[in-house]
Amino acid sequence: MKALRFHARNDLRIDDVDPPVPPGDDEVVVKVLQSGICGTDLHEYKAGPILVPTTPHPFTGAVAPQILGHEFSARVTAVGRQVSDVKVGDRVAIIPHLNKPGDYFTRRNLGHISPATGLVGLSWQWGGMGEHAMLPSQNVVKLPDKVSDEQGAIAEPASVALNAIDQAGVFPGSTVLVTGAGPIGALVALAAVYAGAASVYVFEPNAARRARLADFKGVTIHNGTRDELLDILSRETEGGMGVDICIECAGHQDALTLCLDAVKRTGTIAQVGLFVKTPMLDMFKVSEKAVRIMGCWGFPITSGPRVIAMIASGRFPVEKIITGRVALDDAIKGGFDELGKPGGDHLKILIGIGQ
Repeated sequence: MKALRFHARNDLRIDDVDPPVPPGDDEVVVKVLQSGICGTDLHEYKAGPILVPTTPHPFTGAVAPQILGHEFSARVTAVGRQVSDVKVGDRVAIIPHLNKPGDYFTRRNLGHISPATGLVGLSWQWGGMGEHAMLPSQNVVKLPDKVSDEQGAIAEPASVALNAIDQAGVFPGSTVLVTGAGPIGALVALAAVYAGAASVYVFEPNAARRARLADFKGVTIHNGTRDELLDILSRETEGGMGVDICIECAGHQDALTLCLDAVKRTGTIAQVGLFVKTPMLDMFKVSEKAVRIMGCWGFPITSGPRVIAMIASGRFPVEKIITGRVALDDAIKGGFDELGKPGGDHLKILIGIGQ
Protein backbone atom coordinates (compact mmCIF):
# COMPACT_ATOMS: atom_id res chain seq x y z
CA MET A 1 0.00 0.00 0.00
CA LYS A 2 1.03 3.65 -0.38
CA ALA A 3 2.04 5.59 2.72
CA LEU A 4 3.62 8.97 3.37
CA ARG A 5 6.52 8.38 5.76
CA PHE A 6 8.86 10.64 7.72
CA HIS A 7 12.45 9.47 7.33
CA ALA A 8 14.38 12.49 8.61
CA ARG A 9 14.29 16.27 8.65
CA ASN A 10 13.10 17.56 5.26
CA ASP A 11 12.76 13.96 4.10
CA LEU A 12 9.20 12.80 3.48
CA ARG A 13 8.53 10.04 0.97
CA ILE A 14 5.55 8.26 -0.55
CA ASP A 15 6.65 4.67 0.09
CA ASP A 16 5.24 1.29 -0.82
CA VAL A 17 4.81 -0.62 2.45
CA ASP A 18 3.15 -3.83 3.56
CA PRO A 19 -0.51 -3.43 4.64
CA PRO A 20 -1.63 -4.43 8.14
CA VAL A 21 -1.86 -8.09 9.06
CA PRO A 22 -5.16 -9.48 10.42
CA PRO A 23 -6.10 -7.73 13.68
CA GLY A 24 -5.52 -9.07 17.14
CA ASP A 25 -8.41 -9.83 19.49
CA ASP A 26 -8.97 -6.19 20.48
CA GLU A 27 -7.76 -4.47 17.33
CA VAL A 28 -9.35 -3.09 14.18
CA VAL A 29 -8.03 -2.63 10.65
CA VAL A 30 -9.30 0.43 8.79
CA LYS A 31 -9.18 1.92 5.31
CA VAL A 32 -8.26 5.59 5.68
CA LEU A 33 -10.69 8.11 4.16
CA GLN A 34 -9.48 11.62 5.07
CA SER A 35 -6.32 12.65 6.90
CA GLY A 36 -5.46 16.11 8.20
CA ILE A 37 -1.99 17.65 8.20
CA CYS A 38 -1.31 18.89 11.72
CA GLY A 39 1.18 21.54 12.76
CA THR A 40 2.95 18.75 14.63
CA ASP A 41 3.40 16.84 11.36
CA LEU A 42 4.76 20.00 9.74
CA HIS A 43 7.22 20.55 12.61
CA GLU A 44 8.47 16.97 12.26
CA TYR A 45 9.04 17.58 8.55
CA LYS A 46 10.85 20.89 9.01
CA ALA A 47 12.69 20.33 12.30
CA GLY A 48 12.34 16.68 13.32
CA PRO A 49 12.65 14.17 14.59
CA ILE A 50 10.83 15.64 17.60
CA LEU A 51 8.12 13.18 18.60
CA VAL A 52 8.99 10.49 16.06
CA PRO A 53 11.30 8.05 17.90
CA THR A 54 14.74 7.25 16.51
CA THR A 55 15.05 4.29 18.87
CA PRO A 56 12.14 1.92 19.60
CA HIS A 57 9.40 3.62 21.60
CA PRO A 58 9.34 2.06 25.10
CA PHE A 59 5.62 1.23 24.90
CA THR A 60 4.74 0.82 21.22
CA GLY A 61 8.12 -0.19 19.81
CA ALA A 62 7.71 2.24 16.90
CA VAL A 63 10.77 3.78 15.27
CA ALA A 64 11.42 5.94 12.18
CA PRO A 65 10.62 5.78 9.30
CA GLN A 66 7.12 6.67 10.51
CA ILE A 67 3.80 6.83 8.65
CA LEU A 68 2.51 10.26 9.65
CA GLY A 69 -1.08 11.27 10.34
CA HIS A 70 -2.94 11.35 13.67
CA GLU A 71 -6.02 13.27 12.49
CA PHE A 72 -8.10 10.95 10.31
CA SER A 73 -11.37 9.27 9.52
CA ALA A 74 -11.59 5.73 8.20
CA ARG A 75 -13.83 2.77 7.37
CA VAL A 76 -13.48 -0.47 9.34
CA THR A 77 -12.39 -3.42 7.18
CA ALA A 78 -11.63 -6.04 9.84
CA VAL A 79 -12.18 -6.48 13.59
CA GLY A 80 -10.72 -8.74 16.25
CA ARG A 81 -12.75 -11.38 18.08
CA GLN A 82 -13.30 -9.25 21.19
CA VAL A 83 -14.33 -6.06 19.38
CA SER A 84 -18.00 -5.17 19.88
CA ASP A 85 -18.24 -1.37 19.59
CA VAL A 86 -17.71 -1.25 15.82
CA LYS A 87 -18.18 -3.65 12.92
CA VAL A 88 -16.89 -4.01 9.36
CA GLY A 89 -18.24 -1.19 7.21
CA ASP A 90 -18.58 1.38 10.01
CA ARG A 91 -17.04 4.80 9.50
CA VAL A 92 -14.92 5.94 12.43
CA ALA A 93 -12.85 8.82 13.72
CA ILE A 94 -9.49 8.03 15.22
CA ILE A 95 -8.52 9.05 18.77
CA PRO A 96 -4.74 8.67 18.52
CA HIS A 97 -3.49 8.49 22.12
CA LEU A 98 -2.10 5.03 22.90
CA ASN A 99 -2.31 4.85 26.69
CA LYS A 100 -0.25 2.24 28.51
CA PRO A 101 -2.49 -0.04 30.62
CA GLY A 102 -1.88 0.32 34.35
CA ASP A 103 0.09 3.53 33.93
CA TYR A 104 -0.29 6.08 36.78
CA PHE A 105 -1.86 8.66 34.47
CA THR A 106 -3.89 6.18 32.43
CA ARG A 107 -5.64 4.99 35.61
CA ARG A 108 -6.73 8.60 36.20
CA ASN A 109 -7.99 9.18 32.63
CA LEU A 110 -4.95 11.37 32.03
CA GLY A 111 -3.07 9.01 29.77
CA HIS A 112 -2.57 11.82 27.24
CA ILE A 113 -0.04 13.51 29.54
CA SER A 114 1.85 10.35 30.48
CA PRO A 115 5.46 10.09 29.29
CA ALA A 116 4.71 6.47 28.39
CA THR A 117 1.93 7.34 25.92
CA GLY A 118 2.38 6.66 22.22
CA LEU A 119 0.54 8.39 19.40
CA VAL A 120 -0.88 6.95 16.20
CA GLY A 121 0.92 8.65 13.32
CA LEU A 122 3.94 9.71 15.40
CA SER A 123 5.02 6.76 17.53
CA TRP A 124 3.02 3.77 16.26
CA GLN A 125 3.57 1.49 13.29
CA TRP A 126 0.59 2.99 11.49
CA GLY A 127 -0.69 6.46 10.67
CA GLY A 128 -3.45 8.21 8.81
CA MET A 129 -1.29 9.10 5.81
CA GLY A 130 -1.28 5.50 4.65
CA GLU A 131 -4.05 3.71 2.80
CA HIS A 132 -4.72 1.33 5.70
CA ALA A 133 -3.96 1.25 9.42
CA MET A 134 -4.38 -1.04 12.41
CA LEU A 135 -5.02 0.17 15.94
CA PRO A 136 -6.63 -0.79 19.25
CA SER A 137 -10.42 -0.69 19.23
CA GLN A 138 -10.48 1.90 22.02
CA ASN A 139 -8.89 4.33 19.57
CA VAL A 140 -11.83 4.43 17.17
CA VAL A 141 -15.19 6.18 17.60
CA LYS A 142 -18.12 5.36 15.32
CA LEU A 143 -19.32 8.23 13.14
CA PRO A 144 -23.07 8.79 12.80
CA ASP A 145 -24.51 9.50 9.37
CA LYS A 146 -24.78 13.20 10.24
CA VAL A 147 -20.97 13.51 10.48
CA SER A 148 -19.02 13.54 7.20
CA ASP A 149 -15.67 11.90 6.54
CA GLU A 150 -14.06 15.35 6.52
CA GLN A 151 -15.64 16.34 9.83
CA GLY A 152 -14.49 13.02 11.27
CA ALA A 153 -10.92 13.85 10.34
CA ILE A 154 -11.20 17.07 12.36
CA ALA A 155 -12.37 15.23 15.50
CA GLU A 156 -8.83 15.02 16.89
CA PRO A 157 -7.92 18.74 16.76
CA ALA A 158 -11.50 19.54 17.82
CA SER A 159 -10.88 17.41 20.93
CA VAL A 160 -7.74 19.44 21.65
CA ALA A 161 -9.88 22.59 21.51
CA LEU A 162 -12.54 21.02 23.71
CA ASN A 163 -9.93 20.08 26.31
CA ALA A 164 -8.66 23.68 26.26
CA ILE A 165 -12.04 25.20 27.07
CA ASP A 166 -12.65 22.53 29.71
CA GLN A 167 -9.31 23.24 31.39
CA ALA A 168 -9.84 26.99 31.12
CA GLY A 169 -13.28 26.71 32.70
CA VAL A 170 -15.32 28.34 29.94
CA PHE A 171 -18.95 28.48 31.05
CA PRO A 172 -22.17 30.17 29.82
CA GLY A 173 -21.67 33.92 30.08
CA SER A 174 -17.84 33.82 30.04
CA THR A 175 -15.83 36.46 28.22
CA VAL A 176 -12.98 34.83 26.31
CA LEU A 177 -9.95 36.04 24.36
CA VAL A 178 -8.25 33.61 21.97
CA THR A 179 -4.79 34.57 20.72
CA GLY A 180 -3.75 32.95 17.45
CA ALA A 181 -6.19 31.99 14.70
CA GLY A 182 -4.46 28.89 13.42
CA PRO A 183 -6.49 25.67 13.23
CA ILE A 184 -6.51 25.09 17.00
CA GLY A 185 -7.25 28.74 17.82
CA ALA A 186 -10.11 28.74 15.31
CA LEU A 187 -11.55 25.54 16.81
CA VAL A 188 -11.15 26.93 20.35
CA ALA A 189 -13.18 29.98 19.33
CA LEU A 190 -15.93 27.73 17.89
CA ALA A 191 -15.88 25.52 20.99
CA ALA A 192 -16.14 28.55 23.29
CA VAL A 193 -19.24 29.71 21.40
CA TYR A 194 -20.70 26.20 21.71
CA ALA A 195 -20.01 26.31 25.47
CA GLY A 196 -22.10 29.46 25.79
CA ALA A 197 -19.45 32.15 26.12
CA ALA A 198 -21.09 35.59 26.02
CA SER A 199 -18.21 37.18 24.10
CA VAL A 200 -15.38 35.53 22.18
CA TYR A 201 -12.61 37.78 20.89
CA VAL A 202 -9.84 36.55 18.57
CA PHE A 203 -6.52 38.35 18.15
CA GLU A 204 -4.53 37.34 15.05
CA PRO A 205 -1.95 39.59 13.31
CA ASN A 206 -2.21 37.73 9.97
CA ALA A 207 -4.92 39.48 7.95
CA ALA A 208 -5.42 36.51 5.63
CA ARG A 209 -6.07 34.21 8.57
CA ARG A 210 -8.42 36.75 10.12
CA ALA A 211 -10.39 36.70 6.88
CA ARG A 212 -10.81 32.92 7.19
CA LEU A 213 -12.77 33.44 10.41
CA ALA A 214 -15.00 36.22 9.09
CA ASP A 215 -18.16 34.08 9.05
CA PHE A 216 -17.67 32.50 12.48
CA LYS A 217 -20.93 33.28 14.30
CA GLY A 218 -20.50 34.62 17.81
CA VAL A 219 -16.81 35.45 17.32
CA THR A 220 -15.34 38.97 17.16
CA ILE A 221 -12.19 39.10 15.03
CA HIS A 222 -10.01 42.02 16.13
CA ASN A 223 -8.15 43.71 13.28
CA GLY A 224 -6.36 46.46 15.23
CA THR A 225 -3.35 46.66 17.52
CA ARG A 226 -2.99 45.05 20.91
CA ASP A 227 -3.48 48.42 22.63
CA GLU A 228 -6.66 49.02 20.66
CA LEU A 229 -7.91 45.60 21.72
CA LEU A 230 -7.14 46.34 25.37
CA ASP A 231 -9.07 49.59 25.02
CA ILE A 232 -12.05 47.72 23.58
CA LEU A 233 -11.95 45.21 26.43
CA SER A 234 -11.85 48.01 28.98
CA ARG A 235 -15.13 49.30 27.50
CA GLU A 236 -16.89 46.02 26.83
CA THR A 237 -16.09 43.88 29.89
CA GLU A 238 -17.72 44.24 33.28
CA GLY A 239 -16.07 47.04 35.22
CA GLY A 240 -13.48 47.35 32.46
CA MET A 241 -11.52 44.61 34.21
CA GLY A 242 -10.77 42.44 31.18
CA VAL A 243 -11.87 39.00 30.03
CA ASP A 244 -12.55 36.08 32.32
CA ILE A 245 -10.38 33.71 30.29
CA CYS A 246 -7.54 33.96 27.80
CA ILE A 247 -6.69 30.91 25.72
CA GLU A 248 -3.25 31.33 24.18
CA CYS A 249 -2.97 29.33 20.95
CA ALA A 250 -0.10 31.10 19.17
CA GLY A 251 2.90 29.99 21.22
CA HIS A 252 4.30 33.50 20.85
CA GLN A 253 5.81 35.87 23.41
CA ASP A 254 3.68 38.85 22.38
CA ALA A 255 0.51 36.78 22.57
CA LEU A 256 1.30 35.56 26.08
CA THR A 257 2.07 39.11 27.23
CA LEU A 258 -1.22 40.28 25.74
CA CYS A 259 -3.08 37.57 27.63
CA LEU A 260 -1.64 38.67 30.95
CA ASP A 261 -2.63 42.27 30.21
CA ALA A 262 -6.11 41.34 28.93
CA VAL A 263 -7.23 38.88 31.61
CA LYS A 264 -9.11 40.20 34.62
CA ARG A 265 -7.87 39.82 38.17
CA THR A 266 -8.51 36.21 39.31
CA GLY A 267 -8.93 35.24 35.66
CA THR A 268 -7.42 32.26 33.84
CA ILE A 269 -4.81 31.93 31.12
CA ALA A 270 -4.87 28.54 29.38
CA GLN A 271 -1.67 27.86 27.46
CA VAL A 272 -2.32 25.74 24.37
CA GLY A 273 0.22 27.01 21.82
CA LEU A 274 3.67 25.42 21.92
CA PHE A 275 6.68 27.71 22.28
CA VAL A 276 9.86 27.20 20.29
CA LYS A 277 11.78 29.52 22.63
CA THR A 278 11.29 29.82 26.38
CA PRO A 279 8.94 32.77 27.00
CA MET A 280 9.25 35.53 29.58
CA LEU A 281 6.35 36.31 31.91
CA ASP A 282 5.92 39.11 34.45
CA MET A 283 5.41 37.00 37.54
CA PHE A 284 4.82 40.07 39.70
CA LYS A 285 1.76 40.83 37.57
CA VAL A 286 0.70 37.18 37.73
CA SER A 287 0.74 37.38 41.54
CA GLU A 288 -0.74 40.87 41.77
CA LYS A 289 -3.69 39.90 39.56
CA ALA A 290 -4.01 36.46 41.20
CA VAL A 291 -4.06 34.91 37.73
CA ARG A 292 -4.47 31.17 37.27
CA ILE A 293 -2.24 29.70 34.54
CA MET A 294 -3.22 26.32 33.13
CA GLY A 295 -1.17 24.24 30.73
CA CYS A 296 -3.14 22.27 28.13
CA TRP A 297 -1.86 19.22 26.25
CA GLY A 298 -3.86 16.80 24.11
CA PHE A 299 -7.10 15.48 25.57
CA PRO A 300 -8.44 12.44 27.46
CA ILE A 301 -9.11 9.43 25.23
CA THR A 302 -12.70 9.42 26.52
CA SER A 303 -13.41 12.73 24.74
CA GLY A 304 -14.16 11.04 21.41
CA PRO A 305 -17.90 10.32 21.75
CA ARG A 306 -18.52 13.77 23.24
CA VAL A 307 -16.82 15.69 20.46
CA ILE A 308 -18.52 13.59 17.77
CA ALA A 309 -21.90 14.34 19.39
CA MET A 310 -21.06 18.05 19.39
CA ILE A 311 -20.22 17.94 15.69
CA ALA A 312 -23.37 15.95 14.90
CA SER A 313 -25.48 18.61 16.63
CA GLY A 314 -24.55 21.09 13.91
CA ARG A 315 -23.53 23.68 16.51
CA PHE A 316 -19.81 22.89 16.35
CA PRO A 317 -19.01 23.47 12.65
CA VAL A 318 -15.46 22.14 12.65
CA GLU A 319 -15.43 21.89 8.85
CA LYS A 320 -15.02 25.68 8.72
CA ILE A 321 -11.28 25.30 9.32
CA ILE A 322 -10.74 23.18 6.16
CA THR A 323 -8.98 25.42 3.64
CA GLY A 324 -7.40 22.93 1.22
CA ARG A 325 -7.65 19.40 -0.11
CA VAL A 326 -4.99 17.26 -1.83
CA ALA A 327 -4.48 13.67 -2.97
CA LEU A 328 -1.92 11.45 -1.24
CA ASP A 329 0.49 11.61 -4.19
CA ASP A 330 0.51 15.44 -3.94
CA ALA A 331 0.57 15.64 -0.14
CA ILE A 332 4.20 16.78 0.16
CA LYS A 333 4.20 19.60 -2.38
CA GLY A 334 0.53 20.55 -2.26
CA GLY A 335 0.09 19.93 1.46
CA PHE A 336 3.19 20.15 3.66
CA ASP A 337 5.08 22.66 1.52
CA GLU A 338 1.97 24.79 1.06
CA LEU A 339 1.35 24.90 4.82
CA GLY A 340 4.99 25.78 5.43
CA LYS A 341 4.98 28.94 3.32
CA PRO A 342 5.73 32.04 5.44
CA GLY A 343 2.64 34.18 5.95
CA GLY A 344 0.34 31.53 4.52
CA ASP A 345 -3.37 31.67 5.28
CA HIS A 346 -4.21 27.97 5.32
CA LEU A 347 -5.74 26.50 8.44
CA LYS A 348 -6.24 22.81 7.65
CA ILE A 349 -5.36 20.85 4.52
CA LEU A 350 -6.93 17.41 4.21
CA ILE A 351 -5.43 14.51 2.30
CA GLY A 352 -8.10 12.48 0.51
CA ILE A 353 -7.01 8.85 0.63
CA GLY A 354 -10.01 6.56 0.16
CA GLN A 355 -13.77 6.24 -0.22
